[in-house]
Amino acid sequence: HTDMKTPAILGQWLLTVILLTSTGKPLSAELPSALPVPGGVALVPLETGDAAPAAYFNGKPVMVLNNDGQYTAVIGLALGIKPGPQTLEIRTSAGKSFTQHFTVESKEYQSQYLTISNKRKVNPEKRDMERIGREQKRIHMALSTWTPMPPETTRLHLPVQGPVSSPFGLRRYFNDQPRKPHSGLDLAAPEGSPIQAAASGRIVDTGDYFFNGNTVFIDHGQGLVTMYCHMSRIDVDSGDTVTAGQVIGAVGKTGRVTGAHLHWSVSLNDARVDPTLFIEKAAED
Repeated sequence: HTDMKTPAILGQWLLTVILLTSTGKPLSAELPSALPVPGGVALVPLETGDAAPAAYFNGKPVMVLNNDGQYTAVIGLALGIKPGPQTLEIRTSAGKSFTQHFTVESKEYQSQYLTISNKRKVNPEKRDMERIGREQKRIHMALSTWTPMPPETTRLHLPVQGPVSSPFGLRRYFNDQPRKPHSGLDLAAPEGSPIQAAASGRIVDTGDYFFNGNTVFIDHGQGLVTMYCHMSRIDVDSGDTVTAGQVIGAVGKTGRVTGAHLHWSVSLNDARVDPTLFIEKAAED
């Protein structure tokens, strides 16, 4: 998951190098909205010199972007994180290491009760569990992808036009049985509606999963990965490079669903975070 040798990725990387060399300064990046809560994003200004440092949270690398001359760590906070003081490890280009601290605040999410007619999707049978175990490893591998090149942007487009039918973070109950919190946005759209890439990137993986149905994963750089689930069809292959707005498939109702919709997740340093923190302001109007 660290292969950067496709022509489009190399071309983008070379352009970045040329621009950096010609200006003598790192390019300024627009940051996502800050919301340091479980399922949110923490923005931590780094106390370093002119060279870009590396930052790590809970042993995992995190995105570092230059914003108007200030290097900032962009940290995804998992829904299960415990609110309170947190420690970020910084490593400078000169080889020095130090820590910085930030605080995660508490947040309560609402509950949602859904009725699933296919009981096997609520309580999988023994024959399903082996498949689910294999798929969970594959999904985790895709969502934990890390490539050193920063994303072209952290401002994402909505992949489909439609109302939010289930917001991020809901405490979910399927047939009155508690399940993991909702780790994405459900966007209501008719079956067959085109799904667009939220930003430029590389297709990390595609597949048909027991719960997620037909799914696509896009790596945008430095731990930012988007996931698109329940698709009726997939129009891309692993290793493809895509541009923002490119059609990658269509809305469907595959996997565990109550009807046709797109489940869209945003992962940052392997933490599922609220996609609305990354949505372009124009898309919110």
